[in-house]
Amino acid sequence: MSQVASNWSDLYRKEDWWAIWLAMGLVLAALALFFSGASLKPLAVAPGKWGTFSEVGSHFAGKWPWYVCQLGVWLLIFSVSARFLGLKVREFVPGFLILYGLATAIFIASSWKFASNYNLEAPLIALAVGLLGGNLLPLPGWLDAALRRTEYYIKTGIILLGATLPFTLIYKAGAIAFLQASIVSLSTFFAIYLVATRVFKLDRRFSAVMGAGGSVCGVSASIAVGGAVEADQEHVAISISLVTIWAIVMIFVLPIVCKRLGMDPGRAGAWIGTSEFADAAGLAAAQAMGSEKAIRAFTLMKVIGRDIWIGLWSFVLAIVSVVYWKKQERKDANVSVLEIWRRFPKFVLGFFAASLLVSLVSLFYPGDAYDKLLKPDLLEPIKTLRTWTFIFAFLCIGFTTRFRQLAKFGWQPLAAFTAGVALNVPLGYVLSNLVFASYWSGITAK
Repeated sequence: MSQVASNWSDLYRKEDWWAIWLAMGLVLAALALFFSGASLKPLAVAPGKWGTFSEVGSHFAGKWPWYVCQLGVWLLIFSVSARFLGLKVREFVPGFLILYGLATAIFIASSWKFASNYNLEAPLIALAVGLLGGNLLPLPGWLDAALRRTEYYIKTGIILLGATLPFTLIYKAGAIAFLQASIVSLSTFFAIYLVATRVFKLDRRFSAVMGAGGSVCGVSASIAVGGAVEADQEHVAISISLVTIWAIVMIFVLPIVCKRLGMDPGRAGAWIGTSEFADAAGLAAAQAMGSEKAIRAFTLMKVIGRDIWIGLWSFVLAIVSVVYWKKQERKDANVSVLEIWRRFPKFVLGFFAASLLVSLVSLFYPGDAYDKLLKPDLLEPIKTLRTWTFIFAFLCIGFTTRFRQLAKFGWQPLAAFTAGVALNVPLGYVLSNLVFASYWSGITAK
């Protein structure tokens, strides 16, 4: 009886479940507003692209009440859940106010046109700010109540990520695009994972995070898989740093090579989609081709075809971590079904629940209706709220990580990740320009 009571109490005493309640609550609220002819967009407020400080001032002059409302919603939900998770709410509230203020400043910085040109995404800036603050400034103890909620923020963001990746995107991408994405994702993941574990003897969870970051979508995949396999926060931070380094390199290298080779824009966009490691960087590289056809091919290949693998890798690796890795580490003779359920990261199920729910809704908005109605009024607000949670998470990772912890991993992670790059780039070229060349050449700009 006590075990049953304990299982029920997990629904309000465990971070995974609170992440599900919070994220799914936001998704359901977004759906309710969407079906009533409104949108969650006003509450999901965030700075837009800007070039001058006067533009920033004008934005906040008109939107500040919504920032206050958004802060109130975050503060209410996180404070209530903090109470059930055993935290001191009187310490959490001032800590979160500081966290939100920093997150707002970081959102502004990442929206600067100069920052966008160099792929300085908000989570990456948040990580840098947190690392500098955590290593150079003396932080008061009461901040821990807000800064130690890293996993909670990450898991909430991952579930919101699921809502922005409905399964129907696979159909939209087409069988060939998804097949090519699958080949690239599987090959690159195992190249990085095997080199990291067999050659450099790196931790399996660390290797899995790097493999996902290199094979799918750097920031989001590293966060999702890191949570699914219970990797250390430093592992996730290093994976994202490696992704960023190579993503910036590819922004400049891939368009130059494509133009020198005289590649068809559709094939070039597909190659960029298979070889880039971050959506923003890949889009910049595809835009450098000067063709809408290249941008569409990139979108089908990377944003739709490869990114859907975030959920697949998270689910598979969560099971591997629970059934195989933990069994070895604890020397358990057997792992029962109930034990698998107890250990399984529940937020992964939330990811799929959100994705399935939005998938069912998107069936009623085919073709242009998806891009003109569903995406701007339902998915984009959820995506913005997801970015807020990721900024919270990476600020916390930075503030609670010390440089000496990052330095202890040495050069091996870079070498392992680069092995994936060495496979990924030529493989993407062969698939895009030879094996599936006719498909990508026939892609239209619409």
